[in-house]
Amino acid sequence: MRDYKKYDVWKLGHELTLAIYKITDKFPESEKFRIVDQIRRAAYSIPSNIVEGCGRESDVEFKRYLVVSRGSANELEYFLILSRDLSFIDQTEFDVLFDQVNKVNRSITNLIKKL
Repeated sequence: MRDYKKYDVWKLGHELTLAIYKITDKFPESEKFRIVDQIRRAAYSIPSNIVEGCGRESDVEFKRYLVVSRGSANELEYFLILSRDLSFIDQTEFDVLFDQVNKVNRSITNLIKKL
């Protein structure tokens, strides 16, 4: 069994999730059970799928969870665009978070290629 805490990609995903939780605290109260739930779910799905994949027996299974994690990163990317366009986050916040998502996405892709 793999130790997920040793993977830099998990650490990046966890840091991104913490940043998403922090930024979504500022979203309008009316969005609490709408976009806030969705964007947080997409964010925490990234590291949680890495964790679940680490608990699997084979590289094939681990890779499958990494692909799911990458899909969540793509979903999060869209929610960031939507949040910016709805003026829930400003351009600077968007740029920082978007860069983080892209870094996580690249890291997941690189790990998939190594398996």
